[in-house]
Amino acid sequence: MKIIQDKTAAWSWARRTADELKAELAEWRGGADASAPLPEAGRQQPLREIRLPLEPGGWWHQYVCPEHHAELLFDPLEEDAVQFRCPHGCVLEGEPYRGAWLVFRHQAMARYALQAAAVYAADGEEWCADTAKEILAGYARQFPLYPVHPDAQPWMLKGRAFHQALTEAIWSTTLIRAYLLLKDSGVEFAPADEEALQTFFTMLEESMEQYRHILIHEKKNAENNYTAWLNASLACVYAAKGADRAKLQTLLEGPGGFYHHLSIGVKPDGFEFEGSTYYHLFVLRAYFIAAEMCRRFGVDLYGAKGEAGQSLHGMLQVLAELSSDTGRLPALHDGPYNRVPFAREVAEVFEAGLSVYGDRDLLPVLAHSYRYIFGAEKRGGLEALLYGDGPATEAELFSATVPEAGKERSSLLLEDSGFAVLRQKGNPLSVQTDFGEHGGSHGHFDKLHISIMHRLGEVAPEMGTVPYGSARRLGWYATTASHNTVSVGGRSQAPHIAACTLFRADETGTCIRLRSEGAYPGTVLERHLLLTGEVLVDWFRVTTEGDELIDWWLHPSAELSLGEKEAWEPLAPQAAGTEDGYALVELLSRRDNSSAAALSAAFRLDGEGFTVQAAVLQAPGAELHHIRTPGIAEDPSRTISGLLLRQKGTSAEFVAVYRAGEEPIRLTAVEREGGGFAVQVETETPGVFSGCFVLDPDSGLTQLS
Repeated sequence: MKIIQDKTAAWSWARRTADELKAELAEWRGGADASAPLPEAGRQQPLREIRLPLEPGGWWHQYVCPEHHAELLFDPLEEDAVQFRCPHGCVLEGEPYRGAWLVFRHQAMARYALQAAAVYAADGEEWCADTAKEILAGYARQFPLYPVHPDAQPWMLKGRAFHQALTEAIWSTTLIRAYLLLKDSGVEFAPADEEALQTFFTMLEESMEQYRHILIHEKKNAENNYTAWLNASLACVYAAKGADRAKLQTLLEGPGGFYHHLSIGVKPDGFEFEGSTYYHLFVLRAYFIAAEMCRRFGVDLYGAKGEAGQSLHGMLQVLAELSSDTGRLPALHDGPYNRVPFAREVAEVFEAGLSVYGDRDLLPVLAHSYRYIFGAEKRGGLEALLYGDGPATEAELFSATVPEAGKERSSLLLEDSGFAVLRQKGNPLSVQTDFGEHGGSHGHFDKLHISIMHRLGEVAPEMGTVPYGSARRLGWYATTASHNTVSVGGRSQAPHIAACTLFRADETGTCIRLRSEGAYPGTVLERHLLLTGEVLVDWFRVTTEGDELIDWWLHPSAELSLGEKEAWEPLAPQAAGTEDGYALVELLSRRDNSSAAALSAAFRLDGEGFTVQAAVLQAPGAELHHIRTPGIAEDPSRTISGLLLRQKGTSAEFVAVYRAGEEPIRLTAVEREGGGFAVQVETETPGVFSGCFVLDPDSGLTQLS
């Protein structure tokens, strides 16, 4: 990987990025007049005093509006705050918002230190080095004054500068990377400042080693994502203190060491054990920081392997394979839907991975992260300057997205983690499904959930997760009712593991059969999916011991348009139920089926630049509801409309078919000799598409020739 000065000399995007980061620092240090000339090498210009918060931070997850459940706004230029604003205009004061704001403020100051060190490494301007040194020395003197946090929640490993030791570990890696970058660039600290910093590093070392002992040896929880960050923080401390190689070995070998954690914290298929995209990336980021530090000791962790072959490169590849055709990562289990800090973390990890492995399959995810951060095809920011390497031009990076490259992607089965993605040549639709472990405290009650994607965007995704301080996190986003699956009896599923009993991919289509026996007592859920070059067929079967209410859910992010509007009966405002998120589901209208035959209900889903036609089979006695629910986690107050197909009894079958394009489709149930039925799918215009699909107990869902 090139050093920063070489990058700015070789690549125009790196030169521009260094200039933009310097301008941001000048605005922060010089005041509100961003048009004022920048400080130049060898010239003095008054700079605003750096004011570090004297109070420790709280828990950032509480920085959320209790009414709109959206993350509150944060301005890194604001030195102090007593009022905290929601994107929808709410103004909040006091705790816990003040403590949560302080987390963001401390993290922003650490980021400024790293940013200033990076700009100094690019241009050698002393005021940038002085900025970083002042922040580092200030925190070194302030840290001993923070008590072990008295307000931390009982379940937390308590920090000093924050409620959580985890937050402290992350923050410390940013500060120490700034320190090491300055030292690498030839910067010396005043003796008193260096002494304070070494004391700070020693305190961090003692506390992180203590936290690590508690987590690994007392709580017997070595696989926790905390462990990866405690290891990363200590690796940074050892590098900053110039510890010997033997000291570092304690982080690599034995219980909770890097190799052990890679073996137990990551499944053999390469996905983090909690089944969460966010925590997978979270752990991987800690691994890359630890690897960066270990390289200073001549230890290569970039090529390390776990006991079942787990690796950093493999963890990156799994994310790339799970991503959409536009490079977007799915919000599996707990994780944000859209958030700039998360997009920056994606950029950091994928820039670092690209520089080490040169794997061009990583480019679409990296390009998507920058599109989200900047709202344009622009490579920039601190992550790019620190870790960015090839490709040399922005055009090459952003032309690597899958739709533009016309690349056909294979289906994916992660047997150990319990995820699958169905893709088929010629079909712009794909579908991801979840059948694996619950995911512990970061899991959702979502077995047999599906997320439907179009090559150009989302159709019906996982909704993501709001900050944990919001009541909606467990009250809606983790519930079964918020997922595209089935719930029984008006309650969420129990935590359990389902099974994949069939996975087949060939030129005729990709098929998967999933089975769950642990969601509800005496209940079996089976989902059969078939993706051909033309359609996605979804066949869901339920059997239960009692006479139960069985609910099939669809929550599209694409705009839903109902067909046959005259068949829908408007309803007085009412909730779908009372427990497990049902109270947040508003029933808007109802389409009854009192006939003796199954009916086809058609609808259309419109995204940005694409249309998907769909239809569901409505069995006799079933009710199809048009519903309104909280929106995706990026902004829960922006409600979305969806469908709830409800049957009552000891069994139910739900069939839905999706096809990309403008031509509406309809379904017809066809009785089969010997029992059961097939489904005939036809477009309204004869001859455009016609197919008959049957569910066979042995071969799964197939298309009849």
